[in-house]
Amino acid sequence: MITIGLRDARAHLPRFIMSIIAIALGVAFVLGSFAFRGMLDTQVDAMLATNADHDVYVRGTQRDNTNSGTETTTYNTINTDLVDTIKHVAGVSGVSVPESLTTGVLVGSDGTATASSGGTSSMALSSTHPWRSAHFTSGTYPKGRNQIAISSDTASAAHLHRGSTTTYVYPAAGPTKVTVSGIFDLDSSQAGTLIVGLDPAVIEQELAAQGSDTSKASVIGVYGTANNGSALTADQQQALADAINAKLPSGSKAVAVTGDDYREAQSKATRDSIGFVQPLILIFALIALFVGTFIIANTFSMIVREAMRGYALLRSIGASPRQVFTTVIVQALTLGIIGSGAGILLGWGMTALIMRVIAMTGTTLEGSAVPTPSAIAIGVAVGVIVSLIGATLPAARAANTPPIQAMNETVNPEKPTLARGVGGTILALAGLGIWWLAVAIANTGNAADGPTPWRAINELGTGWPLGIGAGLVVIGVIMLAPAIVAPAGKILGWLPSRVFLVTGRLATRNIGRSRRRTANTAAALFIGVALVSCLGVIASSVSTSISSVVDDNLHADYVLQSANYRIPSAALDQVRGLDDVSSVTTLTATPAITYGNNTAITRTMVVDDDFAHTTMPPVTVEGDLDSALWSTGNIIVGKSTAKDNNWHVGQRVTATFAPSSTAQATYGAEAKTQTFTVAAIASGGAWDLGVFINADEAKALGVTQILMTPQAFVTFKPGTNLAHARNQLTKVVKPYYVIAIMDHDEYRSAMSAMVNQVLMIVYALLALSIIIAIFGIVNTLTLSVSERTREIGVLRAIGMSNGQVRGMIAIESSIIAVLGTVLGLATGVAAGVVIRACFASMGLSDLSIPWPQLGAFLLASIAVGILAALPPARQALRVPVLDAVVVD
Repeated sequence: MITIGLRDARAHLPRFIMSIIAIALGVAFVLGSFAFRGMLDTQVDAMLATNADHDVYVRGTQRDNTNSGTETTTYNTINTDLVDTIKHVAGVSGVSVPESLTTGVLVGSDGTATASSGGTSSMALSSTHPWRSAHFTSGTYPKGRNQIAISSDTASAAHLHRGSTTTYVYPAAGPTKVTVSGIFDLDSSQAGTLIVGLDPAVIEQELAAQGSDTSKASVIGVYGTANNGSALTADQQQALADAINAKLPSGSKAVAVTGDDYREAQSKATRDSIGFVQPLILIFALIALFVGTFIIANTFSMIVREAMRGYALLRSIGASPRQVFTTVIVQALTLGIIGSGAGILLGWGMTALIMRVIAMTGTTLEGSAVPTPSAIAIGVAVGVIVSLIGATLPAARAANTPPIQAMNETVNPEKPTLARGVGGTILALAGLGIWWLAVAIANTGNAADGPTPWRAINELGTGWPLGIGAGLVVIGVIMLAPAIVAPAGKILGWLPSRVFLVTGRLATRNIGRSRRRTANTAAALFIGVALVSCLGVIASSVSTSISSVVDDNLHADYVLQSANYRIPSAALDQVRGLDDVSSVTTLTATPAITYGNNTAITRTMVVDDDFAHTTMPPVTVEGDLDSALWSTGNIIVGKSTAKDNNWHVGQRVTATFAPSSTAQATYGAEAKTQTFTVAAIASGGAWDLGVFINADEAKALGVTQILMTPQAFVTFKPGTNLAHARNQLTKVVKPYYVIAIMDHDEYRSAMSAMVNQVLMIVYALLALSIIIAIFGIVNTLTLSVSERTREIGVLRAIGMSNGQVRGMIAIESSIIAVLGTVLGLATGVAAGVVIRACFASMGLSDLSIPWPQLGAFLLASIAVGILAALPPARQALRVPVLDAVVVD
């Protein structure tokens, strides 16, 4: 039976093409997700091996539990005077505090800021502060504020060389003329990050100017002598760490750990933070494999139908049902192996292409695109399992059909779909009910006033109800689809039946013949279009809401925006000094603050009176806004944040500043707590979400040194010529290189840029859905044409032209495509409307349904149907009329 199965697989190979393509696509995305994730992990490990290359690290002993919502475990800061103690330990060759600046800007040879996907990182670098992974190819270490050293990749990006004179914008000191003292290679790629070496004394001056406590650090790095300047082995690292621990003062709250242990902890935290990439790619794989299962099932249904007499003959000469079943399964295994092999090659090529495209943007990744053995095994297993699932029902039909019935090819009538339709309707309605619950919870001020009598349900939040409701709606629609195929076919076929009297009516009738198969084919397009239309509604609503905020709430004439998220204070002082300027306000962000028992970091902004009353005043205020702006100890809370935390005016909340390890290392920031009173709850524009504090409260929390001022709002005096005012602003900010000036329209476009990036993902999903849907429709129509060979032959014999045959099949194909699209649009738009309603208080204030895009999707579905009809029509016309008429 295995031999017969292999022979049949070889004979049916042309019919397996679409199934192989579907499997290959799914396996390619599965393999690509693992390969790309592997590349990212390799890149993280390589960068840490270069950027954190010390043999031993000395860190705090007390774990900081205030930032449990973040990936990285941090410890108490330690005194930098421990450097003097550590450098006298036997076996130590060098000790330093890893210090860096993350917001400096390097100006290239063309006089503009050097752009990079990874930003600019400026490291302390000198003979007394060496970096083992940096190897000078020309020149030497920088000395003083007017010299820098740069990596070779940075030199290429900025078109600079040793001895070049350029400008470096210091975070505190601002633009400074500098000379490139040297160029060095690094042991690994920095993924597009520009690396600049600065004199350690200059970095300390910059950090001090920003309010950093340079007497504290999160870690101290130590190089050892045991390996003659090379990296120490694991045993040597442990021996050096033990020696250092023996010399550390008892009250230092410090401990030495091996470099390997330190890098592993940092690597794990970073890998966890980028873990979303793999599930995102797997979404594509699931769509492809979902459709592939239906394509395989249809293919084997067609093959089993045509080979039914052969299987009956096998049964009549003694073959058991199990042996017949095995014959079909062997074909499925062959199909799965071939499809998986093609998918592995495709995934390999796809990963290599992604690496090449990323490299073209200036971000070179470490690692290889070659898939690992485990990834290959997973890909093969996925392809084979999908093939077996798709072939199981047709194989069971071939095995269980009595030989006499198989000899006569008696066609069993399709099972009724009423019960399935009722079940699908119930599930869909249940999903809609849970969506209503999600919206009700979102619009409830607190759990006690929730939409249900059960507090536990009221405290669920919106995430779980949205997800469960979506699952029930999708499953319900898929179950319901076969029951509505016939009536939907009549509705969608009404116009074709009037325009094309014969072909339109025949196509409409044919749609209802195999309702389950038609519904399964439409399901592929349904899922893709539902996802795309949902994201489209959300993206359009975000864009409209942003426009409303800018138009209705922003009262400044111009917005200054920094590319490195920090507008230098010197630039702001110069802007304030312009004659016609009425006010300059900032919306300053501070990261890493949590409130109460909530471990998630809450958006916290530092605002002043001008911003709150002039530049962007809130729409509604509950409580006393001015008391929060002018007095220490009072805060303003966004309406959405207050609702999520069940806060009210007058409530006392504890704020905890939990700096990341980078902030601790760079700025010497320490964890602190402070108790505040909610003085006001505001809403409208920027006030809907987050907590707002004044400058004195930021100082009390100890966050002054890590404040980021990405934007400033400039208002000119009434009657000022704004075109002339813009020219004045341009002259002021031009020397800083990274500050852009935007009017209302430009600011609105910049705020919508992220939405446009989301839309690119939407269109990629749509393209994938269309490609897969074409395969599914082609496969279904091919099976349908095969089953109707004699019927089509008779129609041709009595006068139907080849064009009419093509038209009939094209109309069938288009109705299937439109059915899936309409179901997807309805479900997706409903989901988008519900999600928008759930997050209305978080800034999604305006609902916007992109009708032109949805109309384009519908028109595209008709084009998909026509395109998918070409291969089946060609197959139908390939059979001579007389041969088709006599087919049994």
